[in-house]
Amino acid sequence: MQMSKTKQMSLGFQHVLAMYAGAVVVPLIVGGAIGLTSAQLTYLIAIDIFMCGIATILQVWKNQFSGIGLPVVLGCTFTAVGPMIAIGNTYGITSIYGAILVTGLFVLLIGKYFSKMIRFFPPVVTGTVVTIIGITLVPVAMHDISGGQGSADYGSGINLALGFSTLAVILILFRFGKGFLKSIAILSGIVIVTVISSFFGMVDMSEVRDASWFHLPHFFFFGMPEFHLVPILTMMLVAIVGLVEATGVYFALGDICEKDIEEKDLKRGYRAEGMAIILGGLFNAFPYTTYSQNVGLVQLSGVRNKRIIYIAGVMLILLGLVPKIGAITMGIPTPVLGGAMLAMFGMVISYGIKMLSRVDFENQNNLMIVAISIGMGLGVTAVPDLFAIVPPTFGVVAESGIVLGSLTAIILNLIFNLRSENIKQPTLENEQITQ
Repeated sequence: MQMSKTKQMSLGFQHVLAMYAGAVVVPLIVGGAIGLTSAQLTYLIAIDIFMCGIATILQVWKNQFSGIGLPVVLGCTFTAVGPMIAIGNTYGITSIYGAILVTGLFVLLIGKYFSKMIRFFPPVVTGTVVTIIGITLVPVAMHDISGGQGSADYGSGINLALGFSTLAVILILFRFGKGFLKSIAILSGIVIVTVISSFFGMVDMSEVRDASWFHLPHFFFFGMPEFHLVPILTMMLVAIVGLVEATGVYFALGDICEKDIEEKDLKRGYRAEGMAIILGGLFNAFPYTTYSQNVGLVQLSGVRNKRIIYIAGVMLILLGLVPKIGAITMGIPTPVLGGAMLAMFGMVISYGIKMLSRVDFENQNNLMIVAISIGMGLGVTAVPDLFAIVPPTFGVVAESGIVLGSLTAIILNLIFNLRSENIKQPTLENEQITQ
């Protein structure tokens, strides 16, 4: 049955809300840490949201050269935050964009070769990686439910009430809602509790008042890029980390959409990310990668239609061009977003477990691979200073539970299931993707 335009718009906006806070936080943190002015920060946020839309459309649009062709949303990678701050404070902001441009070209060129690693991603690896992604992101949701790390009212009763009320509304709608109402449970939960929050003075619309009506992107807004070896190598490492995370997301979405992910699909997906990173460098935005929370949203809503993601991409572009409209979403209380994120990240975990259900756990080797990999991912997330002695350049790997857990799964699979007959591509029963 054909979905109405209003329903499509609502579902697209739900995807925007799912990723918006994460996409805005990255430029806020980086811009503040390297001393940007309020005008520069305004541009950075606007162009970041604009480029999220462009990057998303590039990834969803499947063609002969690029695009994974799955309902995936792209946003700024959190992995790059620390390295970009270090580069900006040491070499200057133009060096960040020089490194981003070279890194985008690097990803574009290695996509063909990196995609050949698909044989090293059997279900025991992909299921473990997806589970780790969800587990390591849950603390982010819990911090937001408490009001956000560093907030003056962290853990207050009102924050906890709003956060868990959002989760409760989502669960009620998901349990008793039918059809379209069930599919927009996340959006409805956010809107309902945000309205309730306004009666407690928890909704701040000052950002809307101060934001401009229109904002055009500019090439090299912060100046011509500079190229230095250390920043370039650092951002290349960040990009490889992003590709590992993206691979897990691709397989999860492929599973949800009943689509086998093959080498040629990975190659197009990696190329799309490379193109997005290059465009980010040209317009002085940031590197982009797939957002896991939107994978959870696809599973929760049950809507796998790529048209919805195209709509979300166009919405992001418009929000980037009209900052005043985009600023409205900034008024949503952090605890409300945290409650929604808990549901989405939890769904990522459950889908990883579903992927693991296809693994032969009579084989003790597979049990050990899952046990140690998830243990490493969760351990580093819980104790981020565990590898404090590691040089800062490699800290991006050592400090990320997602990356360390994923690499552990890949390496242990090679060690325990080294024979070629045990290293198989994931297979699914149905290759038909919902259009």
